[in-house]
Amino acid sequence: MSDPIAVEVVRNGFVESVHHARAVVTNADGTVAYGFGDVEAPMYPRSSSKPMQAIGMLRLGLDLDGELLALAAASHSGEAFHREGARRILAGVDLDETALQNTPDLPVDDEARVEWIREGRGPERIAMNCSGKHSAMIATAVRAGHDHRTYLDREHPVQQEIVAAIGDLSGGAVTDPAIDGCGAPLVAVPLSGLARAFGRIAAATEGPERRLADAYRAHPEWASGTRRDEVELHRAIPGLVCKAGAEAVHAIGLPDGRGIALKISDGYPRARAGLAAGILRALGYDHPTLDRHVSEPVLGHGERVGEIRPVQGLESLLGL
Repeated sequence: MSDPIAVEVVRNGFVESVHHARAVVTNADGTVAYGFGDVEAPMYPRSSSKPMQAIGMLRLGLDLDGELLALAAASHSGEAFHREGARRILAGVDLDETALQNTPDLPVDDEARVEWIREGRGPERIAMNCSGKHSAMIATAVRAGHDHRTYLDREHPVQQEIVAAIGDLSGGAVTDPAIDGCGAPLVAVPLSGLARAFGRIAAATEGPERRLADAYRAHPEWASGTRRDEVELHRAIPGLVCKAGAEAVHAIGLPDGRGIALKISDGYPRARAGLAAGILRALGYDHPTLDRHVSEPVLGHGERVGEIRPVQGLESLLGL
């Protein structure tokens, strides 16, 4: 495997498991500054695509801002305000949740899921973490004068504009078309391209990129949830824009235009937040939130007996 070991799981001083990963830091001009692993190989950003997808929708005429724009680019937790926000997006174009075509699911958030089940409800489209994005795709189609009933078709103008935006923001060709877990089209980009896109979004001073960045910064709980590590990063580092994705992907944009992207090779999410925090610390950021995530607890009989941590010498691995 070309991707090196980047995260260790330590129990009572014994390295019990390891996670390989690839990671990259791009400069404000989009060039690669640091990294390890094959950062130019195609990879699926999964939900880290959502800010780019939302920018594509804005370019086609989506008229959302604030918390609803953050929700349009969210992997939300399924909390009550998320579900109501998706309904508000649909109501803005005189539709309701019956127009959604995403995969039905339960809320991601533990508390929201328990409450939902206690109400006697099962998997529903509105509760699924991508319902905000799908609501926005439908609203974009209506605003642009296209058929919203076929909004998931790869050849639909909304999806074509989204792919164009991803290519533009990442600075390269998109490849390997696929279907994401929610049913929406998905494309691959190099990890370096994902970092480049987030750096561009975070440094934007105008246009759809700035609108999206402002929405994320002002309403991070709408882009994820009230109890998520992404919210903590947004609040810890002023000007940051970040989005995690399935299969342990994480992308971060910094206000100076630098971008960070990482992919845990085995897709196990437990290693993601710690590696992201470790890279931010290696770049000179200092905050208790980062300290907490670079040493996630390993438990034994309910007590902390070890940690999940980036490997020692992460700076050297990056090439700093």
